[in-house]
Amino acid sequence: MADCSPMESTQIWLVTLGILSAVIAVDLLLAIVRRNSVTTVGESAAWTGIYVSAAIIFGLLLPRWVDSPTARPEFFAGWLTEYALSVDNIFVFVVILARLKIEKEKQQLVLLLGIMIALVLRGGFIAAGSAIISRFQGAFFIFGAFLIFTAYQLFSENPHNNEEKKESKIEKRLREKGTSTFTVALLTLGVTDLVFALDSIPAIFGITKDPYIVATANIFALMGLRQLYFLLQGLVARLVYLSKGLSFILAFIGTKMIFEAFHAVGVDEIAGVHIPEVPLALSLGVIITSLTITTVASLTATRDDGSEIV
Repeated sequence: MADCSPMESTQIWLVTLGILSAVIAVDLLLAIVRRNSVTTVGESAAWTGIYVSAAIIFGLLLPRWVDSPTARPEFFAGWLTEYALSVDNIFVFVVILARLKIEKEKQQLVLLLGIMIALVLRGGFIAAGSAIISRFQGAFFIFGAFLIFTAYQLFSENPHNNEEKKESKIEKRLREKGTSTFTVALLTLGVTDLVFALDSIPAIFGITKDPYIVATANIFALMGLRQLYFLLQGLVARLVYLSKGLSFILAFIGTKMIFEAFHAVGVDEIAGVHIPEVPLALSLGVIITSLTITTVASLTATRDDGSEIV
């Protein structure tokens, strides 16, 4: 796995976080200035394109300041996984904001503030996860098992309905305390992102152990989430197989983590059967193929109004 040297870590972390913080600050300023304006599909598409392009350029240039031959594929595999999980977040966001009847003009500010909360929360998870893995390689057994269990839940249940019930309880308690609708929406999105982080952080640590790549992949996946929400608001109903595709990806990464955990503790074979090493190229291929098949199958199986074709 990629590993930055101490000097690289200090310099690159400061520069990267400084630039990304400036971008987020500009995004927040724009959201505040345009808080009474409706975000159009064209505007959302343009900004989504900018953020996706920025992530791609960052990934392509990454080997210039991270001395690792696997830095580039690790970033893209991690970013794609986090981005796919972020799209799954949008399902829940649509339900929450629609139920709370947040005006379209105010949705972008609620979304951006909620995403900023998510960035802070995930930063804590990344730091904790990195510390645990560096001191206890056997943690991969726990992370892997958790991802496989999560994959099973995604495959066998409708996670959006379950999430809606959990969030409704939180909203009810906040309303009883006289909390404003805007604040309720903001806190609810923050809690939702915290729940999703429990899946996404172990998933990306199954791809790379480098905290710098883990952090930047998460930041790039979350930065354009506000614009992606407005772009996909009418399309999410058609992505009927997204959870199935994500369940396969999480199960694959979970299994890969368990294989790596065995090798980390010195167990290379069980009952005479060699435990395989899963190359990064295979991981990236599985992620891209799964997302492509999921998207194409979903759009093919649904009509323009989002209903399934019988």
